[in-house]
Amino acid sequence: MAIDKKKVAGCLEECKKHLTAELLPFWLDRCKDDKYGGFITHFDKDGKDAGTDEKSLISQTRTVYSMSAAHRAGYGGGKCAEFARHGVDFLINKMWDNQYGGFYWMLDRQGNVTINKKILYGLSFAMYSLSEYTMATGDARGLEYAGKVFNLVKKHCADTMYGGYFEMFERNWDLCGPGSKGGDRKTLDAHMHLMEAFTNLYEASRQSIHRRTLIEDIEILIKRILHKRYGTGIPQFWADWKIAPQIKFDIIWGWDRFAEGGKKPHAEDNTSAGHNVEFAWLLAHATDILGEGSFEQYKKVIKKSMDHGLKNGIDWEYGGVYVEGPHAGGVYDIEKEFWQQAEVMIGMLEACLRFGPKYFPAYENVHRFVFDKMINHPVGEWWPLTTREGKPIWTHMSHSWKVNYHTIRCMVECIKRLEKLLAKIKR
Repeated sequence: MAIDKKKVAGCLEECKKHLTAELLPFWLDRCKDDKYGGFITHFDKDGKDAGTDEKSLISQTRTVYSMSAAHRAGYGGGKCAEFARHGVDFLINKMWDNQYGGFYWMLDRQGNVTINKKILYGLSFAMYSLSEYTMATGDARGLEYAGKVFNLVKKHCADTMYGGYFEMFERNWDLCGPGSKGGDRKTLDAHMHLMEAFTNLYEASRQSIHRRTLIEDIEILIKRILHKRYGTGIPQFWADWKIAPQIKFDIIWGWDRFAEGGKKPHAEDNTSAGHNVEFAWLLAHATDILGEGSFEQYKKVIKKSMDHGLKNGIDWEYGGVYVEGPHAGGVYDIEKEFWQQAEVMIGMLEACLRFGPKYFPAYENVHRFVFDKMINHPVGEWWPLTTREGKPIWTHMSHSWKVNYHTIRCMVECIKRLEKLLAKIKR
């Protein structure tokens, strides 16, 4: 099958317009906190400040990443770099623990610490965003603090018995207790985001320790976290990598529809097409940074994850990406959440460039759903959750973990890939 050049050009134009006229203006017009530093990140359906008195490590680092990545890609006319620097100042001056090292999990708006725990998920985004910031601006502080976090993670979080990383720590790096405290669990989520963090860190530093640690994490993901038969991501594990039922932690960084009592329906057999495709394109990008034939080494793994998402994640009737389903295929949750749409858009374009045109209809399907149903165009950001048909269920534009990282990154990365695709078709 051939890809229609006009369709690619049309999608490219829509992405550019959304990023420059809606999405970036949404954030540049309202998120910078000039009074207390850092970013305000809680906005209601109309884009108005929701008044929530918190600044999370996730929201602050993700906004630094988004502004840095947008500037690095050539957007914002310098304003994105200014915002990124403002965010890094807040991270270093207010969120860094000068006694024990690492970044606190939660502050109030004024910059007072409210949760002093050290959470690996948040620390992974610190490494990711700060290394991106240095690559975007040349400010060496980003790489300096990303390197400090890396060293702390290697010292305190690495599990030298079973491999991988523990994730939930007290302020002084004592491991948190079991169960909902999270000290006895390991997750796909944290290890996948460590992969993107280590990729950025290695790209910025070119240090061999960062390269080796990236490869180690990739091997953990492939050998421990992906389903042996289906190549799909398994959400939670015990310390020894036996599969654990997916539960809700006391410290949360994102939350889908869980049953009462903190246990998820189908807790021992669920996988996310969004995660699987996100993992695949992030791994493909990691191989580009690693070089030396790395893509050929992981090509089958990448394609298998892409194909599972293509087959089981796309809603061909109403458009968009389902939330999740069983490893063997099919769907449990037919609603549409913002981040799965964003990651599958990038992933399907990556698959087009790597494996051929059969993935473009899936990209076009999700693109159309996002632009017709998921974007709140008058305001500029995306609805967080809709029905299968695309009617908003949750209506806030942003909070501590629904910020701008997935949406801005989606547009920046899709534009890059659509431009490559267009150039390829024209030849």
